Amino acid sequence: MHEMSIAMAVVGQVEEAARAGGAQAVTSVRLRVGELAGVVPDALTFCFELACAKTVLEGAELVTESVEARARCGSCPDTWAVGMPPELCCPGCGRATEVELLSGRELEILSVRWEDGPAGARTREPIPEEA
Repeated sequence: MHEMSIAMAVVGQVEEAARAGGAQAVTSVRLRVGELAGVVPDALTFCFELACAKTVLEGAELVTESVEARARCGSCPDTWAVGMPPELCCPGCGRATEVELLSGRELEILSVRWEDGPAGARTREPIPEEA
């Protein structure tokens, strides 16, 4: 399961940026994940929670944005959704020699939200039993 190594890499990059920015707690991380990136979103979420333990990201939410895989034919003007498993033969002209993959391989950090101030000073709404 390579999702753990991906999660650890994301946590490492975000933690470094958060510390450089003076953050004490990261609240959310948004990722763009392409359909062909070979990542199982549920597995990545599980691994992300584990990788965040004892870091400034502990308790942070992971939000993934899926990107549909699309391709363009170099022989005709056709573009199409590649799907899974990938269909890399042009549905317009039938050629597969000049296919360009336009999207679907993305794996990038889109945004990070964090809080400044002392660790553990996160604000939250009280649950009804506390009120």
